[in-house]
Amino acid sequence: MAILKKQTSKSSRHAPPSEEERPLWAAEIERMERQLKAPNALLLAMEARAPWEFGATLAAWPLLKNAPVGDGHAVIVFPGLGAGDLSTVPLRNFLSGQGYDTYGWDLGRNMGPREGVLQKSIDRIGDIVKATGRRVSLVGWSLGGIYAREFAKALPDFVRSVVTLGTPFSGDPKATNAWWYYEYASGHKLNDPHLLAQLKQPPSIPTTSIYSRTDGVVAWQLSHQTPGKLAENIEVVASHIGIGLNPTALYAVADRLSQPEGKWRSFDRSGWRQYFYRDTERGE
Repeated sequence: MAILKKQTSKSSRHAPPSEEERPLWAAEIERMERQLKAPNALLLAMEARAPWEFGATLAAWPLLKNAPVGDGHAVIVFPGLGAGDLSTVPLRNFLSGQGYDTYGWDLGRNMGPREGVLQKSIDRIGDIVKATGRRVSLVGWSLGGIYAREFAKALPDFVRSVVTLGTPFSGDPKATNAWWYYEYASGHKLNDPHLLAQLKQPPSIPTTSIYSRTDGVVAWQLSHQTPGKLAENIEVVASHIGIGLNPTALYAVADRLSQPEGKWRSFDRSGWRQYFYRDTERGE
């Protein structure tokens, strides 16, 4: 799912480290990533639970309204592969109700980084920043999360935070059940190791990856980033198709976007949250 190669290659800030700079365990981690396989048939079949996740969100709507509220800044939501803005309507409506100025990506179905798509998205981010006078947050579902992360790297002065949902940015992209569809739809082959290494690097702004170990499309390890001062992971129980409709995921998105600009802190799992959000650093 290689995008923004031209734009992000201009900055050495996110270039992969040289062999001399790489920690000793990096090669072992990469070997393990190459051994990953796509989710099995059972997990793939469990993607059929997505409508129930949306039903759970509708049932939990009164409780979700108690999620942290926003400060009115703009949030752009990017859809997943093969989907369009219709798929993100529930998420965007929820965020609008929590006090955000929400936008879809407004480019039809997401069939990969086709001609003009990337530049139009970059222009749109710039236009919204200019119109509102404030930095924007980017939320991306699956492939849309790749866009969100890479646009944040290309435009760090325009983007306030990034939240991804089931996004495969780390490891072998063929450890998914959708890689063949991406290659068919976009016309791009997933065989550039340098670009894949680039995609693995997090933006220089607060970045949250929300993922599920019961994802039936993307191996969850592909959505796990190395935690850091501005990078974190949040695990939920969700399907890939339904993660953007899942009540625990929606709450986590609202919580992350509500962090004051310049005062970001990692997600707090204490109290009642520990029952819904598991420790992402536990063993398999």
